[in-house]
Amino acid sequence: MAQRTSTAPLQATDAVAPVESANDAERRTALKRMKRLAAGLLALMAVIFTVSFALQERYPWLEYVRAAAEGGMVGAIADWFAVTALFRYPLGLRIPHTNIIANRKDEIGASLGEFVETNFLSEGVIRGKLESVAPARRLGAWLTAPANADEANADEANADEANADKANVERLTDELAVAGQGLLNLLGDDAIKNLIESVAREHLVKPEWGPSLGRVGQRLVTSGQQHAAVDLLLDRADGWLHDHPEAFGRVVSQRLPSWMPGFVDKLVDDRAYREVLAFVASARQNRQHPVRKALDDYLDEVMHDLQYEPAMIARVENLKAEVLDNAKLREFAGDTWEAVKASLTQALGDPTSALRVGIRSTLHDVGVRLTTDAALGSRIDRWLADTASYIVANYRHEIAGVITETVERWPAAETASKIELQVGRDLQFIRINGTVVGALAGLAIFTLAHAIAALV
Repeated sequence: MAQRTSTAPLQATDAVAPVESANDAERRTALKRMKRLAAGLLALMAVIFTVSFALQERYPWLEYVRAAAEGGMVGAIADWFAVTALFRYPLGLRIPHTNIIANRKDEIGASLGEFVETNFLSEGVIRGKLESVAPARRLGAWLTAPANADEANADEANADEANADKANVERLTDELAVAGQGLLNLLGDDAIKNLIESVAREHLVKPEWGPSLGRVGQRLVTSGQQHAAVDLLLDRADGWLHDHPEAFGRVVSQRLPSWMPGFVDKLVDDRAYREVLAFVASARQNRQHPVRKALDDYLDEVMHDLQYEPAMIARVENLKAEVLDNAKLREFAGDTWEAVKASLTQALGDPTSALRVGIRSTLHDVGVRLTTDAALGSRIDRWLADTASYIVANYRHEIAGVITETVERWPAAETASKIELQVGRDLQFIRINGTVVGALAGLAIFTLAHAIAALV
């Protein structure tokens, strides 16, 4: 196996104590109880040995009891030494090859990282596990599952009851909304405004507007899209003329000489009104009317000038510069971001908003697809397996290195205490078993020795 790349030496300031888990207090109590039990057996063996040793001449059968107690004490002390030597110096004496975990903490961390890398972070293990669990189908089933009353009751002591009664897709939507609001608050307003301003300047201000407007307008004119606008304009003009004849008359009268007699003024107004009505009606009804043709030609010429006439292009650029100067562009960027942020914040905070409803609907639809479309689920499973295999193949040294580096950063004494807390209770059974086995061995050896002596 390839050697893991060594990391930079860790400074003393990098030391981080192991994290206490929720069950550590219970483990600590159990460890103390088992230590007292093992120590109590040793004390019991010592008492039995003392009493039997003192009375064995009066009661010879106590020699067997003394031998058993003596063997039990030897076994108890030997196994106490063996267990204690793993985590600290026995009786504070710096005996070689004791306090093993603290002294060899870094080597243990490296070995643990290597073990995980070799036996868990392999392509075969990861791919096989993902293929066996069918993650796409499981995700789909989870997304489409309704509120689970049994699960809610099981977690009632640790979960919020109102949240537990929600379907999975609703809970996921709530979490995404909270994450989205947090992200919006995390983003710096000035940085986002600068980004919007930069994007607007790059894609809105720097390019020339004239040619782009001309090309778009040319396509609209060529396809006849302007005819609908002309029809609307003529319809509105006809309606206004019929509804406001007096206003039209006043406009015409204001253009006539003041010395003209009133009856002539009236005749001119009426004639002009009828002619304009007839002109507008004719233009509305005749798709080939000269005014329509003239308007088409004018629009075509304008679109051509926007693309190729330098004077027209310059006029548009001057107009753009007036509309989008630096101050106005900055104001536009600020207003845009503030409006978007306020809208998103409000929508994410409202469970009935269109955004939240859309997210829930989309997640549910995804879940339905994943549970009903086997081909899609298989493709996603293969992609996940390929991705995980790629990550493991290329980064397993770094992933396993987290274990090594974390153990290296733990203080030696606290590392030993943490490991003892996890396995120390079970190790106390070694002391108990050593006491029992030692007593049986002492009794057996003493009995065998007496038997041999009797035969001789």
